[in-house]
Amino acid sequence: MDATAVGPGSFGRDTIYLCVVDEAGNAVSLIQSLYFAFGSAVVVGDTGIILQNRGAYFSLDPSHVNCLKPHKRTFHTLMASMSFKGDQPFMVFGTSGADGQPQTHIQVMTGVFDFGLDIQSAIEAPRWLSGRYLVNQPEGFLTMEGRFSPQMVGELKGRGHQVNLMDHWSQVMGCAHGIIIDPENGLRMGGSDPRSDGAAIGY
Repeated sequence: MDATAVGPGSFGRDTIYLCVVDEAGNAVSLIQSLYFAFGSAVVVGDTGIILQNRGAYFSLDPSHVNCLKPHKRTFHTLMASMSFKGDQPFMVFGTSGADGQPQTHIQVMTGVFDFGLDIQSAIEAPRWLSGRYLVNQPEGFLTMEGRFSPQMVGELKGRGHQVNLMDHWSQVMGCAHGIIIDPENGLRMGGSDPRSDGAAIGY
């Protein structure tokens, strides 16, 4: 599948994100990733559900910085998140996007917290990705969606950045979804990424 394909019916990725807030204010932020095309190749009984192999990021070598052991927060890209205001959930958010996930989180959260955007506008804003997207890709590129202004792109190139321009809407930038809970009245506002399949639904 073309990595820049957008729109309903664009299936084929190995990571999904979903979030939900119920009428009582209970919130769930969930990300599921097979990692490889067939995950671990282990299927749960006759359900057809394939178990993931994100454990491939870990090491069983006790001297390795990313070794797997009890109570250790091993380096990982899966980042289902939840932000709070006081002791109440405020923003339930997550994205796919391999090693770019932390950068998508920063960009969307900056849009909401620093620029006052609603969740949908923050998700739709043009995105950039510094460095590699996948483990085996080279470092050093600044990948940007084509909606950034030519003046900005030119300025970045003039400062020595190796700019890699993508289409206006690119799944390489991750596929983010989120819900904001208004702390004043409890109103839920959902946002879904047009870079992928998804929907913000309330009932």
